[in-house]
Amino acid sequence: MESAVADTEGATREPVLSLKGVSKGFGAVRALTDINLDIYPGEVVAIVGDNGAGKSTLVKILAGVHPQDSGTIMFDGQVVSIPTPTASRALGIATVFQDLALCDNLDVVSNLFLGREIRNGLSLDEEEMEQRAWSLLRQLSAKIPSVRIAVASLSGGQRQTVAIARSLIGEPSVVILDEPTAALGVAQTAEVLNLVERLRERGLGVLLISHNMADVQAVADRVVVLRLGRNNGDFHVADVSYEEIISAITGATDNVVTRRASAHAGSASAAAAAADASGTGTVESGITEDFRTHETPAPGTEENPQS
Repeated sequence: MESAVADTEGATREPVLSLKGVSKGFGAVRALTDINLDIYPGEVVAIVGDNGAGKSTLVKILAGVHPQDSGTIMFDGQVVSIPTPTASRALGIATVFQDLALCDNLDVVSNLFLGREIRNGLSLDEEEMEQRAWSLLRQLSAKIPSVRIAVASLSGGQRQTVAIARSLIGEPSVVILDEPTAALGVAQTAEVLNLVERLRERGLGVLLISHNMADVQAVADRVVVLRLGRNNGDFHVADVSYEEIISAITGATDNVVTRRASAHAGSASAAAAAADASGTGTVESGITEDFRTHETPAPGTEENPQS
């Protein structure tokens, strides 16, 4: 009964962010063609693909950097337009780019509230911002020694933590992480992946751009593959192998060898169909038919010599 209820809820829930037929070109270059993508609340969707697959262009469209040429973007069931980064943030989409865009000379609190400072009259309410900073970092189980330490003194994983925490200040519904574990060590990568888990637990839709298949399989619920600017697979992580994802990324399932094999299989099927139509079959089909029509009689029947 519980599984049936869960299936019903999964079937009726609506995606928080949905792309239908989104395309984008730069002159003669088609960066994206008819992209379809759904992101549900409390779900981590990984976007993977080779260089030039269109991942960065897709992120920039959702972040309001580039408008799409065609297709529709729906947020909470409503068709929306994202002409600017400000419109993207106001909508509820927070983007953490690979370069993080942090101010190294400022402390953690100043980076978190940069452009969104809390004021008490004409002065900044430093105490309130510090309390909120600690509260947010505790919710993410972040390992930051002090919120008054300069960002330049933090490790790569801690800097990524600050960037992700800053994206949550505006209470977004979707968080986009562009290569969050790039150039990080093992311990720092684990720290960032823990943050992704915390975002899922908060009920946010997470779009994860990554080249690291181990990270993808560790935290993602679904994997969407882009190849040459087109959709080339949408897999549930629990149901797909590492090799199948790599095949979709590289196009290994669509090459000269596989096309030749498909052509030979089609020719063999056509020949078999023609043989069946003419009443002549192969030896193998005759043997199979013989076994089908001459089954071993059950004990106790008249055909059984021991009865």
